[in-house]
Amino acid sequence: MQRSITLGNWTSGGIHMIRSPHIFSRNASLVLLGSVSAISIAAGAPEARAQDPTSVDEVIVTGTRRGASTVQDAPINISAIGQQQIEAQGIADLAEISRYVPGLFVVDQGPRNASRIIFRGLNATPLGESVAQSAGGTVATYLGDVPISIDLRLNDVERVEFLAGPQGTLYGAGTLAGAIRYIPNAPDFTDRFITVRGDAYSYSEGDGVSTDFGFTANLPITPRLAVRASVDQLNDQGFIDQPFLVREIGVSLPNPDFSDPTAVAENLYGEEDVNTEDVLSARVAVRWAPTDWLDTTLSYNYQLSDVGGRQVSGRRVTTFPVEVGEYEAIQRVREPNERITDLLALEATLDLGFADLTSATGYQTFEEDGQRDQTDLLISLEYSYEAFPAFTAYTRELEDTDTFTQELRLTSKPDSGPLSWILGGFYSKTDYWNSSAEYTPRFAEDFAVPEWGAAQGRPDNLEYLSVGFGEFVETALFGEVSWQISDRWQVTAGARRYTYEIDDSSATDLPLLYTMYYGRDPDEIVLDFQDAHEEEDGWLYKLNTSYELTDDVLIYATISDGYRIGGANGAAACPEGLEPDGSSPTQIVCALPNERLYNSEQTRNYEFGVKSQWFNRRLTLNGAVFYIDWEDPQVTAATVYGLQPITKNAGGAESRGFEVSFDAAVTEALTLRGSLSYTRARLTARTVNLVAVLDPPGFGVTYEDGEDGDRMPGSPEYQFSLYGNYNYPLSNGFELDFAYGLTASGDVESRMGGRGGGLTLPSFQIHNLSVRLSNPGGDWSLTGYIDNVWDEYAETGVRGTSLSNQILQDMNGDPVYARSHFTNVLPPRVIGVRFSKLFSL
Repeated sequence: MQRSITLGNWTSGGIHMIRSPHIFSRNASLVLLGSVSAISIAAGAPEARAQDPTSVDEVIVTGTRRGASTVQDAPINISAIGQQQIEAQGIADLAEISRYVPGLFVVDQGPRNASRIIFRGLNATPLGESVAQSAGGTVATYLGDVPISIDLRLNDVERVEFLAGPQGTLYGAGTLAGAIRYIPNAPDFTDRFITVRGDAYSYSEGDGVSTDFGFTANLPITPRLAVRASVDQLNDQGFIDQPFLVREIGVSLPNPDFSDPTAVAENLYGEEDVNTEDVLSARVAVRWAPTDWLDTTLSYNYQLSDVGGRQVSGRRVTTFPVEVGEYEAIQRVREPNERITDLLALEATLDLGFADLTSATGYQTFEEDGQRDQTDLLISLEYSYEAFPAFTAYTRELEDTDTFTQELRLTSKPDSGPLSWILGGFYSKTDYWNSSAEYTPRFAEDFAVPEWGAAQGRPDNLEYLSVGFGEFVETALFGEVSWQISDRWQVTAGARRYTYEIDDSSATDLPLLYTMYYGRDPDEIVLDFQDAHEEEDGWLYKLNTSYELTDDVLIYATISDGYRIGGANGAAACPEGLEPDGSSPTQIVCALPNERLYNSEQTRNYEFGVKSQWFNRRLTLNGAVFYIDWEDPQVTAATVYGLQPITKNAGGAESRGFEVSFDAAVTEALTLRGSLSYTRARLTARTVNLVAVLDPPGFGVTYEDGEDGDRMPGSPEYQFSLYGNYNYPLSNGFELDFAYGLTASGDVESRMGGRGGGLTLPSFQIHNLSVRLSNPGGDWSLTGYIDNVWDEYAETGVRGTSLSNQILQDMNGDPVYARSHFTNVLPPRVIGVRFSKLFSL
């Protein structure tokens, strides 16, 4: 089905004629400061001291959805970090945490791009491809019991729980590899207080002082009504320079004679520390428990992010005539990005006597407005844009997504006998809209008209436009039954019946081409919307058993399923008659019939684990081995015509490995924690035309097949962490805590099997140091810290390949330098001080 819409002039602001997303302010990824406790995440972070001062502490978790239990008692692979460590170590987001959680790896792409969360190597997307903030990945994230799609700042959070392996029966779509739960602090009915916190720090490669200030207030209103609110403002000054910005797009030369300082100054300018990040985050929650059998919390969460540019290095562009520094980006235009997320949630628990009824309702909105340099993509299409000496292009991208979720869950009482159970239902509805508009200022009037005989240009310089919108609905019924066969042996079986439907409409247009050569009016846009529909239903299963060999040693085994939905690629269908191998001579962006849709994918996890404590619980030692079978993995590819990014299904994959963690109270003052994980993720079936490969000279594309045994991209095979803390009491009752953290990872493949010029990112080690002073009452602390002590240059992501390093020519025979090969980098050395102070009211 097709619907044609003809629009008037489409400028940057004109995009709002279809839908009007707000223009807002900065990216949601955050710079994480301070060291973090390795095993406090891997094996359960201490939340409160045990009676024995030399025993290992534990944190309470609720990820099993059967009430509270300790990490050691939960018969699944679950770990957590508690509020005490989040505050003491200055933890702000998931990127740093991932280096301490066995099996978890976050591809830190800086604050402008959404970080990719990978559990146990389950990722098939090349590192060079962007990840939409609101798109579902292989790991689902939750705020309490409500699904969310943003990397939240860890402000006023009670704990963060990590569930490794597929979690499809209880947590549904998107838990292909695992789930992460943020558990916020609930309003307290008794304590009245305000906590203020602050952080000031600077980068070794940047100027200025970055700050992060906030407060949390808890205000009981009545014995059964309380309000809790927090507000935080991050102002990060950045450390990436962008020295080769074009002064006037379409007029200034992006490739002047770099040996002539005057020519460079006339056409280019530089800015320092472009990857600034401002984040305003806030939460207010009202808790009302009118009776002993009803407890409700209504909360509103808000996060506004504004990022000035990419956190990337262009030093791998070896063809560039000027030396590029480790922390220099060489894009031609500024690349800001703005995001805003709202979440309104209502969570309620009703005690029915025989069971607890839990309701979790959420309504989330996500909006994004970004700009990026599009020059390299357009010259790579080989339509001769580079012949225009002043050619520079940029893209404006907008996204607007609204999601409503509702879950009802009935859970038996913990003391209900040998049989316990969970029964629930889930509903989710997402409406989305997005657009991508490419602009080529002055190209038509200053070049195509006088040089190529084009009839006319366009006032808006709109070269390409893509618009898509649609709806996704998921419903599910799920349940689990546990049988406590004996005091030490239990068996749990679960299932989930899911259905989903996707309705997608999308259209593309090439306004500049049709205006220049086909007589279209200079302000006309024609969008031929085409519909695509996808629906599926199926079953997911789980079987788990555990046995307590002793009071301190538990073994468990789990078989669990996970899945991720299929969908439409949002690419307009190609006209009939085009050759499937891309050989038809045409300038068009479209999808062939086999490129329009992609199927769902599913995983099955086989796992055996041990949780143990030794020497009067002074040592916690946990480990697990796993094997995951991945059916129809969704991988990133590109359309044959126009190289528009799409998703397709590979033949199959697998991941296997092990995870080990320990937590030792060596003495009353000294604790050591550490973790080691190994993950081997590979393709298991040949997949035709999986990897797009440049064919220099020029940017023609050929495709290589993915082969059985090709390594999956995006995560290291080995990860290691070690953390130590030494507590030194002072004579006046104050305490000093000396902390040291080491994390190591690397050898990350950027593309499937390293094919097509893929890069293997080198290993790196990050060392962190901190000293913390706190008073006897524990109501204030002051911490000085150094992150990345040895100023390690660490690459975490990559865009393009070495084959992208090419030099073209403009109409005068002068060089045109492609700049599409760059890497994401971690922050250099950070030196800072942070504090917190609690005021009782």
